[in-house]
Amino acid sequence: MKNPLACAPAAVLSLALAAACVATVSAQSVPNAMPEMPARPGGQLGAGARYVVDPTHTFVMYEMGHYGTSTNRGRFSTKDGQVQIDAAGTSGTVDITIDMGTINTGVDLLNRHVQSRDFLNVADYPTARFTAERMVLEGGMVREIPGALTMLGQTHPVTLRATRFNCYMSPIHGQQVCGGDFDAVIERSQWGITWGLQFGFEDKVRLLTQIEAVRIGR
Repeated sequence: MKNPLACAPAAVLSLALAAACVATVSAQSVPNAMPEMPARPGGQLGAGARYVVDPTHTFVMYEMGHYGTSTNRGRFSTKDGQVQIDAAGTSGTVDITIDMGTINTGVDLLNRHVQSRDFLNVADYPTARFTAERMVLEGGMVREIPGALTMLGQTHPVTLRATRFNCYMSPIHGQQVCGGDFDAVIERSQWGITWGLQFGFEDKVRLLTQIEAVRIGR
């Protein structure tokens, strides 16, 4: 399988280009339902290592209570992102951009409503961004990411807590891949999203985030 870094010389490889290469290699692998080789253990996050988010394996899901009965759910895709581990391998930074126009609830009418000014106002704010200046690591694995979510022009603290995390050597990318599932609960009214609060749509929203990122270089 083609190494994603082969898309461009290392000396000129930008993060944006690296992300595009990762996505291209992932897309090329889709026709083969299963990789030719099983994934191998990948160890821990590398000290001083840089990882580019794989947009084909990174999504943000939300869950919001609906009239005290069922739960409304939707999923957003990511545009790009990076994770940088510090030189000591004890913390790191995160920067991920979310494409709000990719909302998929499974219902076209609901998609359009969530995109409207009642909720996310995607026309004026097409992206959201999660950033973190530190990470809580244990044994080279991420346990918690205290950060901030910028949405609708406002930024508020959000902490992502890992419910699972692992690293493996990907038979698709030929590189170490690290990632997991993260959980957080926010109050949407903090970002000015108040539609429906007075008649049955809950303020608390659960965010379920799956992240996989491919290590760039050794």
